[in-house]
Amino acid sequence: MHELSIATAIVERAEEWARADGTSAVSSVTVRVGELSGVVPDALDFAFEVARVGTALAGARLVVEQVTARAYCDPCAAEFAVGMPPFFWCPRCDRPSHDLRGGRELEITAVEPAPAH
Repeated sequence: MHELSIATAIVERAEEWARADGTSAVSSVTVRVGELSGVVPDALDFAFEVARVGTALAGARLVVEQVTARAYCDPCAAEFAVGMPPFFWCPRCDRPSHDLRGGRELEITAVEPAPAH
């Protein structure tokens, strides 16, 4: 399960951000996960629960924003969802597309500090 190594990296990076911000605890981390990233959101959530133990994120929740895989068709200027499994054929003009516009994301977009007590 490579999600554990990804969750560990998320926790480490979020701790770095928290330290740089002068925060000792994090309440949530938001990540964008593309449909074609190879990451299973439920598995990532489970792995995050394990990776956060004993860290500044011990009480944090993981917020996963799923990104639909989208391609662009040059001949007809259409953008379309490729689905799973991916199908890179334009539904508008019936031609193949070679321009993936989204769906491989795996990035932290927000780290929220825990409220001060």
